[in-house]
Amino acid sequence: MEKEEKKCCEETKQPEKEKKKCCKEETKHIKKELEDALKKVNDLTVQVNDAKNKMMMAQAEMLNFKKRKEEETTNILKYANQDLILELIGVLDNFERALNLDDNNLNDELSKFLVGFKMIYASLKEILIKFGVEEIDALNKEFDPNLHQALMVDKDEEKQDNIVLDVLLKGYKLKDRVIRPVSVKVNKLD
Repeated sequence: MEKEEKKCCEETKQPEKEKKKCCKEETKHIKKELEDALKKVNDLTVQVNDAKNKMMMAQAEMLNFKKRKEEETTNILKYANQDLILELIGVLDNFERALNLDDNNLNDELSKFLVGFKMIYASLKEILIKFGVEEIDALNKEFDPNLHQALMVDKDEEKQDNIVLDVLLKGYKLKDRVIRPVSVKVNKLD
């Protein structure tokens, strides 16, 4: 049919009126083919854009996954010793209780043991500091539920409300994480 339509518009021996009619039909046919081709191009453009968006989303998701995994691995390595350190802090507490004995009333032999305890205590404390453990300072500070655990309340008119009056059990941080909150007595004026 295409060949016939082309012949129609070429120099033929048809009357002029029929030539115009034939050319109009050929033009309509070409316009339809062009519209179909443009529609296919538009459809393919949409498909390409969808594929690009999916690819970019997959890349972004992969990067986010990689960052999360790196952060998780860093945290695991950073806090790997937490359980061991918590156990050692219990030992540190017991040493502090032993060191609170009044060494003026002790006999000579017991004083020697106390000196040894003090040396062990200092050594243990240095090791914990070396691994990033720090004691949380709480006495006479404002109560912070992120750092402190209120076990008791008391009323002291000489101090402000919500101030830590006494440390009942020391608290510690491992690097930037609280591994044991400070057990405290808090001032409540109301």
